[in-house]
Amino acid sequence: MMKNKTTLSEIIANPSCMDDYDPNAMSVAQARLFIKQFLSPVREAETLPIRESLGRVLAEDIVSPSNVPNHNNSAMDGFAFKFSANLKTLKIIGTAFAGQPFMGNLNAGECVKIMTGAVIPAGADTVVMQERIAIKSDRITLLEETKQGANVRLAGEDLRIGQTVLTKGHLMKPADLGLVASLGIAEIPVYRKLKVAFFSTGDELVGVENPLQEGQIYDSNRYTLYGMLTRLGAQISDLGNVPDDPAQLEATLLQAAQNNDVVITSGGVSVGEADYMKALLAKHGQVLFWKMNMKPGRPLAYGKIASAHYFGLPGNPVATMVTFYQFVREALLMLQGASPKPLPMLMVECTEPIKKATGRTEYQRGVLYDDAGVWKVKPTGNQGSGILSSMSAANCFIVLDEAAGNHAAGELVKIQVLEGMI
Repeated sequence: MMKNKTTLSEIIANPSCMDDYDPNAMSVAQARLFIKQFLSPVREAETLPIRESLGRVLAEDIVSPSNVPNHNNSAMDGFAFKFSANLKTLKIIGTAFAGQPFMGNLNAGECVKIMTGAVIPAGADTVVMQERIAIKSDRITLLEETKQGANVRLAGEDLRIGQTVLTKGHLMKPADLGLVASLGIAEIPVYRKLKVAFFSTGDELVGVENPLQEGQIYDSNRYTLYGMLTRLGAQISDLGNVPDDPAQLEATLLQAAQNNDVVITSGGVSVGEADYMKALLAKHGQVLFWKMNMKPGRPLAYGKIASAHYFGLPGNPVATMVTFYQFVREALLMLQGASPKPLPMLMVECTEPIKKATGRTEYQRGVLYDDAGVWKVKPTGNQGSGILSSMSAANCFIVLDEAAGNHAAGELVKIQVLEGMI
């Protein structure tokens, strides 16, 4: 594990200062660890109405100002009464509706017809379901034994006054909006949005609004980056495609670093590509260049340009997405002030054979599907790093560790699900 006081500059100047640090053979786990050491979350906060807080990170704990529910209430439609052993017959003396409580007091042998959510009347402690009684005129007969306290939801059963309901650093989900609303809280403090700029590099790239010339390809990476960053709730600046021109690259890079918390580029950081980007990053920042033991996504760069964090992703479309999901996603959540949990890994049967070389982690695209009630997975087909259609077809990654080799059909493999419930 790296020492907290080691700086990026020290690592760049002397890679051997870090135990097991090899920029030419960096594992996925090592890269994640190194990146985490240098992340400084934003501190500025703003107060938002509940609905606008979805996808934002709490800047303070949310503490319950009241009990939820704030009174004992019925969990069923039925009859409320004071429990007594061997009680069989009860007299109906009134009705309690949700929002319209019964205002009297129950004595022994009396009951009140009650609706789900209605306040338990004074003197009552038990509710019998209406399906468990026989009724005749103004009296009911219990058809089976009822336990004391049955079908009663107690005040504070969900949340207690003074209880910390959501903690600082929590990423707000749909259920959290309702949870906060149930406390009567209208506005909550959240960290400001993370400002992220991105651009592509390469003379061969052209915008989708232009016809292709010989040797050109459409710049798809900016669109996938836009989609992934939008899902993470970032404030986005798309700076377009920048050709391999040192002056334009330098101006764009410095502008991005000056106005944003994070700068992301695709292309320009692997062996064989133009050296303009690497030279500019060395001139204006502190950037580590890694050859990852992973496929796709071998070239990866991380560092700082002025005060902005920098991620240099490979230019191949699938590699851009895989490295974003495996490194950038978690880093951006942490920079927003969140404490992201590891993505769950599930073990499922793979129905087709898989080819893989040992010594690297692979993220093959897969389709998770239901086969007669049993979830199984199969690869999408061609796993090349330029086959963007494989990402569109996939709903999961098949994660194959460094030590893993070929897999026969029918073997269990680990998967990461790409999508979840809303």
